[in-house]
Amino acid sequence: MSHVFISYARSTEERAQQVAEALRANGYEVWRDDELPAHRAYSEVIEDRLKAAKAVVVLWSAEAVRSQWVRAEADTARSAGTLVQAGLDDTMPPIPFNQIQCAGLKDWDGAADHPGWKKLLASVRALVRGSGGEAPARKAKQQSCSVCVLPFVNMSGDAEQEYFSDGISEDITTDLSKISALAVTARNTAFTFKGQAVDVCEVARKLGVTHVLEGSVRKAGGRIRITAQLIDGGTGDHVWADRFDRDLTDIFEIQDEISKAIVDALKLKLMPEEKKALEQRGTTNADAYNLYLLARKFWVTGNHGDARREERVMRICGRAVQIDPYYAQAWALMAVAQSSLHYGFGSSVDDGVAAANTARAIDPDIAEAYCPMARRLEEQGRHAEALAEIEKGLRVDPDCWEANKEAGLLHMAGRNVTEATRHYEKAVEVMENDYHAWALLITCYKALNDDAGVRKAAGMMFSQAEKAVAEDPSNGAALGIGAGGLAALGQMERSREWIDRAMLLDPDNLKVRYNFVCVLAALLGDKDEAISLLGNTLAMAGPNLVKQMLIDPDLDTLRDDPRFEKMISEACKRHRIEMSCAAPAMPVQPAPVSPPAS
Repeated sequence: MSHVFISYARSTEERAQQVAEALRANGYEVWRDDELPAHRAYSEVIEDRLKAAKAVVVLWSAEAVRSQWVRAEADTARSAGTLVQAGLDDTMPPIPFNQIQCAGLKDWDGAADHPGWKKLLASVRALVRGSGGEAPARKAKQQSCSVCVLPFVNMSGDAEQEYFSDGISEDITTDLSKISALAVTARNTAFTFKGQAVDVCEVARKLGVTHVLEGSVRKAGGRIRITAQLIDGGTGDHVWADRFDRDLTDIFEIQDEISKAIVDALKLKLMPEEKKALEQRGTTNADAYNLYLLARKFWVTGNHGDARREERVMRICGRAVQIDPYYAQAWALMAVAQSSLHYGFGSSVDDGVAAANTARAIDPDIAEAYCPMARRLEEQGRHAEALAEIEKGLRVDPDCWEANKEAGLLHMAGRNVTEATRHYEKAVEVMENDYHAWALLITCYKALNDDAGVRKAAGMMFSQAEKAVAEDPSNGAALGIGAGGLAALGQMERSREWIDRAMLLDPDNLKVRYNFVCVLAALLGDKDEAISLLGNTLAMAGPNLVKQMLIDPDLDTLRDDPRFEKMISEACKRHRIEMSCAAPAMPVQPAPVSPPAS
């Protein structure tokens, strides 16, 4: 089994290889994700290797700091006492890793006498051989606390109230992540346990955390009951527990009390700015907050391609900002929905820029508020300016789900598949149940000839779509995405069954139709049926969908077919689109990319 596990970001793969070779030259067994076996799931292999490693070398860089995967691996190693850190550039490790010693490898050229390399090697030697005293990571383990906030259980007796209990869980996770002395498991990781009867100690062991927070929410009328308990992950003992029976208007006070109770129970010391951050809320109005959570639920899991999704989100957010005109998050979500309706469906509704500007005027740190302007610039043919605009949003919040998806779409429009892949991977890190982003990743991985990536994305794409269909059997988008996942997994008959079902339930959803064209062309290899369905789809398609067909790698197998060329040419003439923007037969990117780097 491997002695040393190396965690790094994709852009520093060559440096990671250099470190691996140097460690092997010193007699150590080394593993990094370029050795991913084809028959096993990526996440399973990573978990096994992390557990087995006696030393985990984390190579920090500007991209690694933004990577939830690298941070999760570093956090697991920190809790296990196996962490060894090295910096590849001037970027500081993120909180709380900046409190642990970090070797400097910025100018290391492989020399054995380089101070940074000698420091890294000494730490690895101490951990692997168990000699030379404790490494810095072991001292950090004694001082650190980490917690996973499991999704609070909806006890309201109404499945439609699930959005509220999920929102409470996410907000508590966000609050606790503001505390530098506390490492918090990412939301998407914690939500993999949703709906499961779990052994808290097993969850703690699997995630490498010291504590687990679990609870329940019961909302009825204007009253709310929240129970919460903080559990020691090693013993299963309750460290703290409480029940809150209050008016719904007290929801923010309850969240504050829970966060502060956890701080007190773990004997953590808050910095002054952290105390202030814990008390900051997007709104102080419980009704507006409830509406925003409801709108976001529809936005994340709603039927893509059905304009009613956008219209519903706009109405709900509109009501939220009527109640609280200074609720920036509600303004931003309304702006994104307006932009999607305006450009995606050709609606005469405002393109969202005005609402986005309102959100940014209230709170300039809302990354999704940069999306509508980026979309406007792209529609005007100002591609470079659109990319620059979305980069502004990502600098504000590199983990923003909407901004990463928008960045992925923009890079895909420029046929920069490598960059599009990076942003879609970030999107599914943040919002694992986004089956639409998993579908986009399949397109990217296929274009990059990344078979392992396709398999992983296909499995997630189908499982998340299946959950959405279970919640809403008429969700045509989820049925379409699920069909694509089944096809990518080689289950052709089931894929066609899902296609037939979706066409019966949601025949007017153009995005569903288009997704099926992609499935037939790229995954099922049925050019004739793909072109037949494409003809019916193009007859109803607006200019944006036609532009997407011009650059989509999933349709590359059709581009040399005269029938395809004729249909696309006629659609472009109808919408006055220049055929010069059509994609070449092969994706434009520097080189194939390996599965998501650690």
